[in-house]
Amino acid sequence: MCEDKNCPIHGSLKVRGQIIKGRVVSDRMRKTAVVQRDYRRYLKKFERYEKRKSRILAHNPSCIDAVIGDEVTIMECRPLSKSKTFVIIEKVK
Repeated sequence: MCEDKNCPIHGSLKVRGQIIKGRVVSDRMRKTAVVQRDYRRYLKKFERYEKRKSRILAHNPSCIDAVIGDEVTIMECRPLSKSKTFVIIEKVK
């Protein structure tokens, strides 16, 4: 059991809102991971799709401890800092 109060499983952090799947591209910050989401956007003028990506900072609880390359599911929560409003809830196999 982890001692992190911002853990959605063992702590008291409530999650609500969006659920996003992505890949961890950086875990160098303490208790934070950068999750990248790749998606496609349709361009009406050219009648084709373009690739896009977005990077989201998410809280990385010690019990999950996601590392670079892991596929994870993140969920929205209250703001934990200036730029962190998501938390990792599970690693996807």
